[in-house]
Amino acid sequence: MEIVIAFAAAVVYGVADYCGGRASRTVSAILVTALGQAAAFVALIIMVLISGVPVAPLNDWIWGAMAGVAGATGLLAFYRAMGSGFMTVVAPISAVMMASVPVVIGLLQGERPGVIGLVAIPLGLFSVAMISDLFGPHHRRAPRRVIVLALVSGTTFGSLFVMLEHTSSGSGLWPVVAMRAASVPYMAFVVLATRQPIRSARKHLGIIVASGVLDSVANVLYLVAVRRGLMTIVAVIIAMYPASTLALATGLDKERVHRPQLAGIALAVVSLVMLTVA
Repeated sequence: MEIVIAFAAAVVYGVADYCGGRASRTVSAILVTALGQAAAFVALIIMVLISGVPVAPLNDWIWGAMAGVAGATGLLAFYRAMGSGFMTVVAPISAVMMASVPVVIGLLQGERPGVIGLVAIPLGLFSVAMISDLFGPHHRRAPRRVIVLALVSGTTFGSLFVMLEHTSSGSGLWPVVAMRAASVPYMAFVVLATRQPIRSARKHLGIIVASGVLDSVANVLYLVAVRRGLMTIVAVIIAMYPASTLALATGLDKERVHRPQLAGIALAVVSLVMLTVA
């Protein structure tokens, strides 16, 4: 069951990134992150109150708050790097790093996926690079600054997954609420410090809100999945999120799909099947 939930999280993450990426073409990445997470905070409070789960202990709030700051920092770096025009470089670096951090931590913590799982994990990581068009004809050498931003985004996303994995299983959605309780003031400070013109986001508010809410929904799905299964496996499945971003880009923006990307999708399916039976 955790495989299905992790796959759903990957799909939602991909859609959220597509929405955020589209908005960042005309609106500052800082505003996209700040407004999206503020909208998600409101939605999460409503959801957690409806769920009726008691308020989580302080330890869960601490882990959630740290994850929120890490996630907001990662989104800032990711949107800034994606806006540089080197998407085919940024996406694979960020996605592979995002999966690698929890995989390494999970193995160090004693998680042992089994032989099939150990084969499927690197296969899945390789499929992520192919889906992200790392080997495509339009791949270009990116400036060092862009590569650093991609590494920062992937590392912080991966650390977010590790932090959420440390929350208690009975805390419900409260850790994700704690994430937004920390990230919203953090992003508000960044907006004020950089003097961002909030009015510039008015025309794109719908897609910005969608990016933030969907990102939080994906975080919730990850939390459910990792409480049921191994972080080393769940993280690799979620790292396949560029597949849904690619589907939207080709369907809505009429972007071309290259053969390596199609091969990557096929490898991702094989990896998913292997992880399911592992």
